[in-house]
Amino acid sequence: MSKAAIVIPCYNETRRFDADQFRKLASGPHATLFFVNDGSTDDTESTLRRFIASFPLATAPALLSLPANRGKGEAVRLGLQAACQKGFSLVGYYDADLATPPEELLRLIELAAAGPQSVIMGSRVKLLGSNIQRTFVRHVTGRFFATAASWVLKMPVYDTQCGAKLFHCSPTLEAALKEPFSSRWCFDVELIGRLLFPLESGIAGLSQKEFLEIPLKTWRGIAGSHLNPGSMLAAALDLIKIGIALNRRRTHRHAYSNE
Repeated sequence: MSKAAIVIPCYNETRRFDADQFRKLASGPHATLFFVNDGSTDDTESTLRRFIASFPLATAPALLSLPANRGKGEAVRLGLQAACQKGFSLVGYYDADLATPPEELLRLIELAAAGPQSVIMGSRVKLLGSNIQRTFVRHVTGRFFATAASWVLKMPVYDTQCGAKLFHCSPTLEAALKEPFSSRWCFDVELIGRLLFPLESGIAGLSQKEFLEIPLKTWRGIAGSHLNPGSMLAAALDLIKIGIALNRRRTHRHAYSNE
């Protein structure tokens, strides 16, 4: 199985950067790590450079440093672009806080490499036998958001916001990554929408059957990783804007296909 390029957006991660866990990922046969330092104001840059320097040159993770904070969505977009341009056939992104354990990410990589789907998404479903650690408030607000996102996308997606996703590189993905996301908080939904209904009329969109959600066995909410009320309001407004833009593209595609 060829390696997957995993983009890890980082903003002020010095205190909680778990070098041992990331070393397990980077030293294994399945993942090449692409760290993106999103204009951090602490020692994240030097922390990442020291970590990368500890590897042999041939197996060292990559680092993309942004001069100013652009937001998680832009860090992910630029990282995925760079990974696709380097020739990786399978790319993805993963949260620096390790809320999704490394072994779960590796499980997703194996499923993505073996299956026919174009997009594999981790999903935080609290089931018997799973260990999904999420506060009650976060669970409830997350379900409200997920229901709205599902309505906007018009697809039965359970969890758009889990920070563990994988994509097979394709012209559709490359087209989806060409322009910055309009939303700082809902870029995951915006990316899925672009894959379904690309911005460029000459690019084929993905069908819903090319997406697969995988319930995670383990996930834990990390302190300091949550949205505040202001951010949640901004996310709701962004979701409305994404829905309007997506409906325009959906209508245009249907009108074009009926000509």
